[in-house]
Amino acid sequence: MESTMRTSYAKEDVCFLLKDITGLVEPLPSKEREKLIQKGMHYCEMLPIEYEPGKAYMEAYDKALESYAGAVARAVGVLADKIIDRKGRDVVLVSLARAGTPIGILLKRCLQRKYGYSVRHYSISIIRGRGIDQNAMAYLLARYEPRQLQFVDGWIGKGAILEELSLALRPYSGVSQELGVVADPAHATGLCGTHEDLLIPSSCLNCTVSGLISRTFLREDIIGEHDFHGAVYYENLKDKDLSYDFIDAIEKEFRFVREEDFAQEKCFVSEEDFVRDGEEQYGSGENPGMCEVKALAEKFGVENIYLIKPGIGETTRVLLRRVPWKVFIDPRYLHDPAVAHIIRLARDKNVPVEEHPLLHYKICGIIETMADT
Repeated sequence: MESTMRTSYAKEDVCFLLKDITGLVEPLPSKEREKLIQKGMHYCEMLPIEYEPGKAYMEAYDKALESYAGAVARAVGVLADKIIDRKGRDVVLVSLARAGTPIGILLKRCLQRKYGYSVRHYSISIIRGRGIDQNAMAYLLARYEPRQLQFVDGWIGKGAILEELSLALRPYSGVSQELGVVADPAHATGLCGTHEDLLIPSSCLNCTVSGLISRTFLREDIIGEHDFHGAVYYENLKDKDLSYDFIDAIEKEFRFVREEDFAQEKCFVSEEDFVRDGEEQYGSGENPGMCEVKALAEKFGVENIYLIKPGIGETTRVLLRRVPWKVFIDPRYLHDPAVAHIIRLARDKNVPVEEHPLLHYKICGIIETMADT
């Protein structure tokens, strides 16, 4: 079984193990889609209409890319070093489509230029509540040793997809359940570039910075028993495609030295403060990000923690794809350029932005409970 997925990425950068379902699914407006999700329909059975940002938002994106390309490049370098330390030169990168795809490409290029290793990179689907694409896993394991596979993504919000991946990989003996990410403000993994709530500019856009593909899709009337999970190719947006603008901007900032100092950066509180605050406020047994999310849910009466999306990347996606209730921003970061695009989006969509102290994140988005609207 081979992939049929079209994309604006070059074949040498990534192989998508996805089924091209272009023209088979009608995208839905955010509000209609949100109502269906909250009534019980799974998000993977629908596709959102791709948000096309206006001029002011794109200016904010361009500024974010200019300001944070260096920090992202350093974090990618840290992650590349850690992956080589764990896996060696025969590693096979497996990114989680689609947010992880540009990160996989950057890691592939970094490993080539920094170590001289030419590694393979695949991008496959994992869906919260539905698991990993088992046909894609069968494809990979027919070609590579389990120990070679290294899963990568862009960032960790509260750690839900990390838990999903860990659960999904348990049946696959020898496959590491460790997920490599550029930014992990939840402090959920050691395999990360930084624990800072770092702005990864690719989070600011949808398909136009992800090879012109949609988020992944799974519905039995379209995805057969032996098919890969599906995605749509947005050929109509090819004149707005910035996928390689993003890759090139980060790659220009690569530094080919060991990046341990950057990797040791703390987030916004010391480890001692976190342990004390965690014991007093949250208890133990879960990653710090999930603990903070549960505390926010209790404080603001949010019954479903999956409606709370902490961190820059997740908050951005709430505003791009979901129906936001409000955005909380830590007062220390009101004027931080890393959140400027979020504030712009919130203003455009009439979403209130309120100050609220956060321990591990700069900002947090909360999805509206549609039953109350």
